[in-house]
Amino acid sequence: MAYGFDNIGKVPELQKRLLFTLLMLFVYRIGIHIPTPGIDSAIMVEWFEQQRGTLLGMFDMFAGGGLRSLSIFALGIMPYISASIIVQLLGMVHPTFEQLQKEGAAGRHKLTQYTRYLTVALCLIQSYFMAFGVEQMSGPAGEPVVLFPGWGFRLTAMITMTTGTCFLMWLGEQITERGIGNGISLIIFAGIVAQLPVAIYNSVRLTSTGELPIFLLLFLVVFMLAVVAGIVFMETAQRRIPIQYPKQIRGRRVYGGQSTHLPLKINVSGVIPPIFASSIIVFPATIAQFFPNIAFMRTLAEAMNPGGLLYNVIFVAAIVFFTYFYTAVVFNPVDVSENLKKHGGYVPGIRPGKATAEYLDKVLSRLTLVGAVYLSVVCVLPMILISRANVPFYFGGTSLLIVIGVSLDTMSQIESHLISRQYDGLLKSGRIKSRR
Repeated sequence: MAYGFDNIGKVPELQKRLLFTLLMLFVYRIGIHIPTPGIDSAIMVEWFEQQRGTLLGMFDMFAGGGLRSLSIFALGIMPYISASIIVQLLGMVHPTFEQLQKEGAAGRHKLTQYTRYLTVALCLIQSYFMAFGVEQMSGPAGEPVVLFPGWGFRLTAMITMTTGTCFLMWLGEQITERGIGNGISLIIFAGIVAQLPVAIYNSVRLTSTGELPIFLLLFLVVFMLAVVAGIVFMETAQRRIPIQYPKQIRGRRVYGGQSTHLPLKINVSGVIPPIFASSIIVFPATIAQFFPNIAFMRTLAEAMNPGGLLYNVIFVAAIVFFTYFYTAVVFNPVDVSENLKKHGGYVPGIRPGKATAEYLDKVLSRLTLVGAVYLSVVCVLPMILISRANVPFYFGGTSLLIVIGVSLDTMSQIESHLISRQYDGLLKSGRIKSRR
């Protein structure tokens, strides 16, 4: 690995991209500490500490810690992800959006505009309910969190938090275009990683005070390492479909006749399904957390706590749905079979064309089922165990999955830049397994 990182210094363009990515993430982390005007941040943090282990902890994880102090980035990037989900779903059911998806770069540009407009609308709605809910909150001694409640504060909070999310949206797009990795995923990644030292410190503190038994802490560490190993294995595992190209004689030369394979990852959708599922669940449940005085809202908030039965059922159902949905978006068996047929390739024992498409669809459906089960187990099982142990929420399977998945994807992109310039990758022995 160190040998591979030495090669980064030999590629000036890669250095610039890495430096730009780190700079943008640094700007993001600075904004996390800038509070929304009109908020007593100290009282807000005290109130938030009482909500540890609830769904607010999960929302704060995706917001990079910005929710606990109601910073300008309190909404995080989740409204943009929710808007992306809605636009992609419309592309499957609405003819206009479906046509835009088929128009190439121009259509994608138009869909991106619609996603941005929808993001602003979602931010305004979510920030209003959040501001209204914060006005009802108070500290342990009854001191108000909002210094001057009313429409002045609500409008200020709505404009501030909506602008913050739009800035994050722009930041993510700039990282994707001019940096390394997927910008939106890296923003979520940076928010999770930045909170890990605090989570580790809290675990050690609980152990030193006797609130968290040392044996339980060791078990959690071993369990977390096992989850990490399982995630790395599943994220790099693939099913290789053999592809054969026939020999062609042109003049005195023989072309083709080679055997290759079509790699299908077990988890084609990556970390997208848990992120999408979390964004769908977090939006209504987080609003309910800010209205504890309303019986229905209080009941909903209690039922949707991480580790609860209702939350787990909805979360697993959403993960399974988005696993199949996103796999269908990124991999089209019909297009793949047509491309193979066009270039003379075929799967041994399978007729080219429709039969190949059906075969690929059958294999992909089985792989997707395995991937959906794997994602559900990784995201839900650690959450259940941790919710019973009173440890920091950030050790959950969803956060580990995002951190590892984004790390592997970013390393793969760095490796691609190195190999394209005839340098060895990050691993001296060869490329990352899942990217061959």
